[in-house]
Amino acid sequence: MARFQAMNVTDAAAARVRELLSQRDKPALGIRVGVRSRGCSGMSYTIEYAEEKGRFDEVVEDKGVVVLIDPKATMFLIGTEMDYVDDTLQSGFTFKNPNEKGRCGCGESFHV
Repeated sequence: MARFQAMNVTDAAAARVRELLSQRDKPALGIRVGVRSRGCSGMSYTIEYAEEKGRFDEVVEDKGVVVLIDPKATMFLIGTEMDYVDDTLQSGFTFKNPNEKGRCGCGESFHV
């Protein structure tokens, strides 16, 4: 039976994570996603390298990559899809989060 995962990773996001990890000088387990208070709507997403699993991190293994979710962010990220976009207007990770109730005009922050 498949285990419920708090977040899904698209093929594009998984490919970008693999690329970033392969370019890094020191090994990493994966990446850690979190949220922090910031911006005009209240919260923004954070991404950093994860060298080891934190005691209460939620582990998402999807498409060959490991994404750890900061325990303080888990309730804000349940059901989220992490994607990677690279086009003429933007380049970076994006999040389709069903828990969001709104975003600021610049798209940098959100609220639940």
